[in-house]
Amino acid sequence: MKRYLPFLAGLLVLLYVASTLRAPANRTEFDTESFGRLPVLLSGRLKPLDTVARTSLLLLQNRQRVKNPAGDPLTPHQWLLDVVFKPELADTYRHFRIDNNEVLALFHLTTEDGDGGVRFAFDQLKAHLEQFELQIDRAAQIESQQRTPYEREVMKLRERLTTYLDLRFSLQLPQSEDFAAEVSRFGSILPSALAATQDKRDGKPADDPLVHELAEFLRKFQFLSSRSRLLAIPPPSKDTDPNAWSTLGDALLGSFGTGAVSPPVRDYAALGHAWRAGDPAAFNRSVADLHRDLTNRDDPRLQRTSLEFLFNHAQPFYAAANLYVLAALVAFISWLAWPAVLSRCALSVGFVAWLLSTAGIAARMYIESRPPVTNLYSSALFVGWVGAGLALVLERLYRNSVGNVVAGLLGFVTLIVAHHLSFSGDTMEMMRAVLDSNFWLTIHVVTITMGYGACFLAGALALVYIVRGTLTRSLDQATAESLVRMVYGAVCFATLFSLIGTVTGGIWADQSWGRFWGWDPKENGALIIVIWNALILHARWGKLVGARGLMNLAVFGNCITAASWFGVNMLGVGLHSYGFMDSAFFWLCLFWGTQALVIGLGLLPPSLWRSREALERRATF
Repeated sequence: MKRYLPFLAGLLVLLYVASTLRAPANRTEFDTESFGRLPVLLSGRLKPLDTVARTSLLLLQNRQRVKNPAGDPLTPHQWLLDVVFKPELADTYRHFRIDNNEVLALFHLTTEDGDGGVRFAFDQLKAHLEQFELQIDRAAQIESQQRTPYEREVMKLRERLTTYLDLRFSLQLPQSEDFAAEVSRFGSILPSALAATQDKRDGKPADDPLVHELAEFLRKFQFLSSRSRLLAIPPPSKDTDPNAWSTLGDALLGSFGTGAVSPPVRDYAALGHAWRAGDPAAFNRSVADLHRDLTNRDDPRLQRTSLEFLFNHAQPFYAAANLYVLAALVAFISWLAWPAVLSRCALSVGFVAWLLSTAGIAARMYIESRPPVTNLYSSALFVGWVGAGLALVLERLYRNSVGNVVAGLLGFVTLIVAHHLSFSGDTMEMMRAVLDSNFWLTIHVVTITMGYGACFLAGALALVYIVRGTLTRSLDQATAESLVRMVYGAVCFATLFSLIGTVTGGIWADQSWGRFWGWDPKENGALIIVIWNALILHARWGKLVGARGLMNLAVFGNCITAASWFGVNMLGVGLHSYGFMDSAFFWLCLFWGTQALVIGLGLLPPSLWRSREALERRATF
């Protein structure tokens, strides 16, 4: 029976993965899933409305889950429908995260008034927005690095409120009682009203009430155009510029030139009316008409938005994180019982988790039409993918469950880091012009992050050596010697790819700016990684350190790699400061502290190691 356990474990894991790939089903008669598939152009990228909803929720409250006041869960696109078409209802949803008690006091609120003590509704905030504006003006005059936690929270809440209010104006006028009727009325009077307006300009008798009504429509649509965020209306025909998408307000203003309202505008207006009226048949008909308008367009990006919708629903990185944890737990248990069988089970689970990460990264590459690393979020995914993949290879070679444990921990931790990096919004954002379409840039970011992954792999393996050696009696001779070889190989791999990444970074900079970057913290950080890894290798080759010294040096490599990867982005200077994140400083310091603690354990004399007897037999120290 035991020999079939790895097969059964792999089968169960595959069934779990298959369950995440099922097409999402509608929970109501309204075809909200098809609404979520509708593409819009935002921030230079065509994406489904489902992505807009999810990234907005992450920005507002650091999570995608949301409930209505009755406690019923809503999908992200159902939430978006309420924000746009039922704003008075959405104003009661507690989806604004506020983590500062001083900011809460501005609105006369306490943690007891919020969901979980941190999430509040717009209805709870709107009465004090005028006073809040004064605090925004004050905080905006201070450099971001000099702001207090209170001032940073003020600016963060300002961004959240702006995002929410802009969404409300994306597809209709929130003040309108029946926007569909207004659009219909506008379309019916437009030709005659334009003629009457021209007659009035020419000094001829004109229908003044019609002219005034048209002027009122013009005023409303100009206001809508100034507030709209989503470019939801596609170009009028497939022969025009595929990037010539427009907001609903701009499309309505364009009707003054064409003399007719475009069908997608009418469909969105009818869709909103049906959602408010609770008419699923009319809603589904409008959504189908909007999709039908897109079917004859030869734009490959439309296929990518369909995949992105499925990608959002499947959430491969969430599933992979769960499987990485399971793999690590099974591997830990294998050190206590059934080592041969459970280690193979852990390898099966870890490999499926790695395949899920691979599929997720490949899907992102296809959707973005970019290399795997384009920002800090994707670098976290790729670092974990490299580290976990190499750890699984080591497990296949040495079969001692160390690779399984390290793969699980590296994969899970980097996915958690990526998850928290997603709170800033769209993780597939358009790249800056200087970061786009450059061969050397692609080689640079891929190889440097492969170097990061290998550095963290070496440090994680060394951490296992030190913790098992000092705190347990489980570090036997064979495991210790294999860990030394694993760390040595990982450091060699890290040295090679860090060096290639640093050199190609200089080539890219020279081609992009005509010179090397000069003193830039990121490039210096990359060079320090190369030097540190070279130092480890020379210390080992020159027999300046034994196994214990090698492990301590590798763990300190974690600190150097983290400083280069994240630390230099927090300095606020240099050409890589676009990644500045004030909230990450605490976690970076905490990580450094844990590594210092492990190094402290590693520096204990051999007589204090609990595994000393097994290690001393063959001088593995």
